[in-house]
Amino acid sequence: SLIYTDSRQFGRILWNHDLSRLGPEPLAIGLDEFRARMKPRKTGIKALLLNQTFLAGMGYIYVDETLFAARVHPLAQASRLSAARIAAIHQHMREILGAAIKLGGSSISDYVDARGERGWFQLEHQAYGREGEPCAACGTPIRKIIVVQRGTHYCPRCQRR
Repeated sequence: SLIYTDSRQFGRILWNHDLSRLGPEPLAIGLDEFRARMKPRKTGIKALLLNQTFLAGMGYIYVDETLFAARVHPLAQASRLSAARIAAIHQHMREILGAAIKLGGSSISDYVDARGERGWFQLEHQAYGREGEPCAACGTPIRKIIVVQRGTHYCPRCQRR
């Protein structure tokens, strides 16, 4: 049996044996491949990281947290990012996803895992869900904007465009 609950109505289930259109897993992609895939993309970095054909499995919470840790503005154009900033995104993406997995994910509202247990990574959030609160690094209030129809949280001082 398959049970699917989508209380927020954003998800969908697609049955397809051809996974060739999905990008690599974020924890499996090396820095060189990540950099090579990013360089020709003239889109905003948040939109690109959410694009499942670029990377399979990055969600909006973890993209916000990754970009905050890397000090990259969510609207920065991917193809214009320096090698150092791309490396920072890659490193922080892996660290944040690893920490989130260890803590069972982010239980926002009613999220629970397959065993019905809440995650605890939301206690580690530095940007997501902290609109108006002071940035942990500089004290500037965290801002929220909409990027690709998703709430996007960032520090306007630490993540300059």
